Amino acid sequence: MSGSGPAIAMRGISKSFTGVRALRDVGFDCAPGEVHALAGENGAGKSTLMKVLSGVYRPDAGTIAINGVDHHFKHPMDALRAGISIIYQEFSLLPERTVAQNIFLGREPTRYGIIDQKAMDREARRVIALFGPTHHLKPDTVVSELDVPSQQLVEIAKAVSLNAKVIVMDEPTAALNDAECEVLFALVETLKKSGVAIIYITHRMREITRLADRVTVLKDGAVAASFDAVPAPDVIVHAMVGRDIDDYYAPAAVPEEIGPTMLSVRGAGNDRLNDISFDLRAGEIAGFAGLQGAGRVALAMALFGVSPFTHGEVSLAGRPALFRNPREAIRAGIGLLPGDRKAEALVLMQSVSDNGMLTARGLSPVAGSDRKTSFVSDQEMNRLLEQVDVRAADYAQEIKNLSGGNQQKAIVARWLALNPKLLIFIEPTRGIDVNAKAGIYHLMRDLARKGAAIMMVSSDLPEVLGTADRIFVMRSGELAGEFARGVSEAQVMLAATGETATKPEAA
Repeated sequence: MSGSGPAIAMRGISKSFTGVRALRDVGFDCAPGEVHALAGENGAGKSTLMKVLSGVYRPDAGTIAINGVDHHFKHPMDALRAGISIIYQEFSLLPERTVAQNIFLGREPTRYGIIDQKAMDREARRVIALFGPTHHLKPDTVVSELDVPSQQLVEIAKAVSLNAKVIVMDEPTAALNDAECEVLFALVETLKKSGVAIIYITHRMREITRLADRVTVLKDGAVAASFDAVPAPDVIVHAMVGRDIDDYYAPAAVPEEIGPTMLSVRGAGNDRLNDISFDLRAGEIAGFAGLQGAGRVALAMALFGVSPFTHGEVSLAGRPALFRNPREAIRAGIGLLPGDRKAEALVLMQSVSDNGMLTARGLSPVAGSDRKTSFVSDQEMNRLLEQVDVRAADYAQEIKNLSGGNQQKAIVARWLALNPKLLIFIEPTRGIDVNAKAGIYHLMRDLARKGAAIMMVSSDLPEVLGTADRIFVMRSGELAGEFARGVSEAQVMLAATGETATKPEAA
């Protein structure tokens, strides 16, 4: 580590959103020529802290100093001018422009008032050369023609080209293969030697132990641990997940509640998934854990026919279930609650009751169902809404006026109208206050006890451990582990990061 003082120092940073405390008195700094790893579970506050640093959010309290000088960023451009560059997980590239045009977007070199394309290409080659002599990126290649890893490298090149004092890398290897990771690691070492301060956000313990000089762990919006020397991976993981499981989760299924196999998947895959095999039984809740991009949501979308499996065998209640589209999946008895209910599941200006009937109204009679028609009367829908305890002054009111928990229950009622065999919950309590979460957990258990199989995809690891009867861990589009209820958070996190893995055996 070089430099006598921090390039960036954040002190007492706090931030709340509509009464929810996202950051609480966080202190963080990074010196020139240092890699300071920032670790924590999903939702721990890492991204919020970096958005404060980059000027996207203004802190409610606290200070930011760059090379000892206090700064108050009102806009991301203020942070950029101060020498802070962030490589986000979500790409910000313009697909129909070239690599060089994306690298220098908004700050193109000019000559006589006209963009100097030759100068821009020349400077782009200089930046790309930092990746090593064998890299294939070319300044004049249109970004839409690049694969995802190459687009990630363009994002990194764009940040490096700013000659920033501080570079934040947010899960920079998520889209890279092993060889491309080595290219990135070499670049990190080059930037360190040039005196750049690097804040490195990752869940991957191998990257922390290889690259970092120091580690800070966030948990629940506060600093859980700081290490001036990088400790063993299990020490970091324990700091990330070292909280007790709350007692508001529903009790586990007892053996007599578990029925026959409802869903069977053997050797299934597509361009995002590889060799997926598992069984899910009636009466149980199966939780799917893993890091962002591990394939959990991709698996749900494949089962539901959004991004179908291209090979393998899938059966639902003993019948073939390789669905080509969601309509086929719904007719066979699968329901899905998406992670973003407002954007993907609700019509906010319509009534609670109308939202409950959306799917049934769009279908012909459901194959294999005991329903003679897909029609659902107002009285029947109101009964279902009451059954799942949707609390509203009137089911005729617009659903946008309900709390997140009640909106989620209304979507459950929608699927109950079709007697589903399998219900897939994606991030079931996202955006729901803590008091409403227990209601969702108990509702899921009630549905399982009535014979449905429940598949739960969640980024909230305590939620998975507290709710699921079995836990499947995904990594890089594959099933990397299968655990019984009672497994520790550390074991799941280690499997998710690749530090250890228990390959599930096909039944």
